Amino acid sequence: MPDILFVTLDGGGNVPLTLRIGRELLHRRNRVRVLAHEALRITVDDAGLEFRAYRNSPPWTPHEIHGTWKLVTRMLAVMTNPGIGQDLLDAVRADPADLVVIDCMLFNALDAAARAGLRHVALFPTFFGCLDEMLPRSPFGIGARLKGLEPRRLWRQADLALVCSDRTLDPAGRRAHDGNLVWTGAVHDAKRQAVGRIPPLVLASLSTGGLPGQRRVLQNILDAAESLDVELVVTTGPAVDPSDLHTPANATVHRYIPHNELMPTCSAVVGHGGHGTTFRALAHGLPMLILPMSPLTDQPTIGKTVAASGAGKALRKTAHPNQIRGTLDELLRTESYRTGAAALGARIRATDGASTAADQLLTLIDR
Repeated sequence: MPDILFVTLDGGGNVPLTLRIGRELLHRRNRVRVLAHEALRITVDDAGLEFRAYRNSPPWTPHEIHGTWKLVTRMLAVMTNPGIGQDLLDAVRADPADLVVIDCMLFNALDAAARAGLRHVALFPTFFGCLDEMLPRSPFGIGARLKGLEPRRLWRQADLALVCSDRTLDPAGRRAHDGNLVWTGAVHDAKRQAVGRIPPLVLASLSTGGLPGQRRVLQNILDAAESLDVELVVTTGPAVDPSDLHTPANATVHRYIPHNELMPTCSAVVGHGGHGTTFRALAHGLPMLILPMSPLTDQPTIGKTVAASGAGKALRKTAHPNQIRGTLDELLRTESYRTGAAALGARIRATDGASTAADQLLTLIDR
């Protein structure tokens, strides 16, 4: 029975993607372990996978809202501190794995795996083109290079670079690339096109992580919806307390509701451009309004890509409620957005990204 070890962190949408691939492998009678921060123990256990906790990682509290500099320094420490790499080596020394699958942003673990000669995969939970173009100029890429952890080198050293996204939409999808780079298609749970109701149901969700300005943007979305003939459901995640928000009569605010319970009857989704929520909405054929929360992430590129595809629009996170209201009303009333999103959704649903990812991982083990 093949033994696969995932090495990850709570970065938002990368967690459900990782667990969905893990469950697919488990369903095929493979042993699947997840090495991560203690805060993910219950989530991993609930997925039916074996959990192992980091012992030497710097602290990581993604659900607290920090200023940009503090967020960057904490994230960079998790990416580059040798502790996670040491935890990986300790884990495979005590309990060997046939394959190690490492989040592409854990440069420390990728470096440790390469130096130890472990068969390993760099897992990309978003567009490869976003990270490949953004990282060299970002604080994360610069900080990693200063520690001798050049991201592109580490990705090339992996036996496989697995991009869990749609190659057609990925800015890097049409470029020549290294032979170890493979796209799986988006990992999602949509079964069919969403069927809206009257009044239209709109889901608004920014990030499960804490990003600067998040509370203000959520309030602007609520204020924008107040005079629209819609039912708005907002999920804040753990970073924002729903009681801190003023909620109009046509809206409800929750910390958490499974989005797969809401999207099948939605008419539109307002999001921040996170890859996971965006592709779940697109897989349901839903037009999107995207308000990217951080220029240091994939969110601006994903927002532009969705807008260019004809499946939605993007605004700055500083957009006034009146602008959000007008744009959301346009998305709901204009047939071309529904048509564009429906066509894109049908194409995304035609591919099972988790199954394709599992195929690729097991093929690598069998080489």
